[in-house]
Amino acid sequence: MANNKKLENTVNEARDRMQGNSFPLGAAIRRGGVNFSVFSKSADAVELLLFDHAEDAVPSRTILLDPKKNRTYHYWHVFAPDIGPGQIYGYRVYGPQEPWRGMRFDPSKVLLDPCGKAVVVPRSYSRILASQPGDNCAAAMKSVVTDPRAYDWEGDTPLRRPFSQTIIYEMHVRGFTANPNSGVAPEKRGTYAGLIEKIPYLQELGITAVELLPVYHFDEQDAPQGFRNYWGYAPVSFFAPQPAYSSRKDPLGPADEFRDMVKALHRAGIEVILDVVYNHTAEGNHDGPTLSFRGFENDAYYMLEQDRQHYANYTGCGNTLDASNPFVRCMIIDSLHHWALEMHVDGFRFDLASILTRDEQGRPLANPPVLWDIETDPALAGTKLIAEAWDAAGLYQVGSFIGDSWKEWNGRFRDDVRGFLKGDSDTVSKFASRLLGSPDIYGYEEHEPEQSINFVTCHDGFTLNDLVSYNGKHNEANGEDNRDGSNDNVSWNCGIEGPSDDPSVEQLRHRQVKNFFAVNLLAAGAPMLLMGDEVRRTQGGNNNAYGQDNEISWFDWGLVDKHPGLLRFVRRLIADRLKRDVSQGDPGLPLNQLIHRANIVWHGVKLNQPDWGADSRAIALTMRSLTGRLMIHMIFNSYWEELHFEIPPVPEASDTGWMRWIDTSRESPDDICSWDEAEAVREAAYPVRPRSVVVLMARLKTHEKHHNLVLPEPSSGSSIKLPADIRRPFRRDLS
Repeated sequence: MANNKKLENTVNEARDRMQGNSFPLGAAIRRGGVNFSVFSKSADAVELLLFDHAEDAVPSRTILLDPKKNRTYHYWHVFAPDIGPGQIYGYRVYGPQEPWRGMRFDPSKVLLDPCGKAVVVPRSYSRILASQPGDNCAAAMKSVVTDPRAYDWEGDTPLRRPFSQTIIYEMHVRGFTANPNSGVAPEKRGTYAGLIEKIPYLQELGITAVELLPVYHFDEQDAPQGFRNYWGYAPVSFFAPQPAYSSRKDPLGPADEFRDMVKALHRAGIEVILDVVYNHTAEGNHDGPTLSFRGFENDAYYMLEQDRQHYANYTGCGNTLDASNPFVRCMIIDSLHHWALEMHVDGFRFDLASILTRDEQGRPLANPPVLWDIETDPALAGTKLIAEAWDAAGLYQVGSFIGDSWKEWNGRFRDDVRGFLKGDSDTVSKFASRLLGSPDIYGYEEHEPEQSINFVTCHDGFTLNDLVSYNGKHNEANGEDNRDGSNDNVSWNCGIEGPSDDPSVEQLRHRQVKNFFAVNLLAAGAPMLLMGDEVRRTQGGNNNAYGQDNEISWFDWGLVDKHPGLLRFVRRLIADRLKRDVSQGDPGLPLNQLIHRANIVWHGVKLNQPDWGADSRAIALTMRSLTGRLMIHMIFNSYWEELHFEIPPVPEASDTGWMRWIDTSRESPDDICSWDEAEAVREAAYPVRPRSVVVLMARLKTHEKHHNLVLPEPSSGSSIKLPADIRRPFRRDLS
């Protein structure tokens, strides 16, 4: 009797084990097999499909989940014995096909696990077949079981570099090394492994963080016919790295190769920030493919219009993820945990982050739960959080984005700096504010200067070379008759549209490029540079190259030898910015205190007489470094004629007098020099050539009595006129 009871208990335990557990979601390695769990509130039945190969048209094994035994609340789960890492799988989900109720179940489609950690894409993958009626098993993406515990990190941890010591380089994993002239072996071009080979270039440039365009698995076929989605803003999985960026073709290879890249970058002192897309998916609008989310629970994952058949489209990409849904919020947090804890990334830049503030009806919330969930999550403490604080439906929150630790892409820095250096009227006051970290936007008592992520160019728009070479976009290669892309680029071609052999035009463009770098890397805030700008990478005037996976978008490594002087200029400028004396870096020092302690005095061509008028195109300022070791005098002339600027008297505390550090009108190597090699400037006025930036510096004696050096009291006219008084701290109204 006892033996029979023991046998009965063993059978019951085995049966309970086969039922699986609702937590964690996805596929989790357990002793003797794998636990699978997915969310679906309205499904009638769920099948787990196990495959031997990505191209299989028929699963090697099908497990039907019993709604009585394999379902807990809204979670379907099962334990599958005798399988492990590398197992390929997918789901079929049965339920109502009633679009008018927001339900789009389609059991003819093989679905990716929304929380799967790896993906395989068959050679026959077809987005079209996923959009049409009928079975698509052989042509469907499939998930892969992984075991993150199997990877040896060799002691690696995120770097936790302060923003005050951060230089961000926005780059594309594939585009960085895809060009045959990259010098990377053919099998590694355009891959995580290929990027590893180019880390020395990033080190020499001085980059401290790479911001990678989307590497979450995305649908390359989500593009017009004849094109391939290059940028990657078409997510299919929020947990799996893009397998096309891996030189390894085994199912587990992409995840491990991504980790290899992160580990190698960390060893080089470079952080990894991911551009993440939690605002929409590649499933598109009501005519789009069924790849994963809509096949599990359409009306939970997406915001729907009132008719329930169509998708709210605040993204411009066909659908909008419903981040106000508790389950979607949970999925976003789980995704961030995965990349931060299991993949060791250092931070995230949130694409169209303002969408995350909308409720299920699309109305902006004063305190959006998902953003506070992210900010207050202890597992994400210390992780860099950057918001693109706008969306495609007109919501613009630069300067008012929720939270205390979020930094923001400062689109106003981009536009105002472009306008000033272009020579537009009525730009001097706005430009001066951008130099100071945008105190009219971010002058809150509790915020540091790096609240502003300063950039002039990014993936979306002109490269820096094209910004000074084209008055208008030239997107003919995109196949939309040049209708796509922004028409408002605040660009100037320096007299000739496109490439030019005119030496004077080329010289002016080169100087303008240096001017943009000087402003971006001297301004208060955290600078972000675009891949290849340091060697004048061009896209031929294309300002919307999202579908150009070719030489239009790729880094042309031949430019490194073509523009060595510019590359030297940028390297020197970055190296000097990272010196605390120049960057004003003091982690935690609020912006308004930094401005006050720097004791800034503004000038025009005459000392203490800045011209804030609409017709002014020049400004100068004198400031001291927070350490008390340097005085710095900056002159910005965007006028088309040479101007002579009076120079302040040499400070009594100086043991060197004024020395010329930067003059962008000079040829390399005289355009920027090391501080030890700087030439003395003894004239009472400095001739600043047209469209040039000049920076002078004076070393100060380091005796304690000079640390509190105070500049002469500025005249009343030298105070900058800003929309908000930068001398008085203020707080955002969060009501």
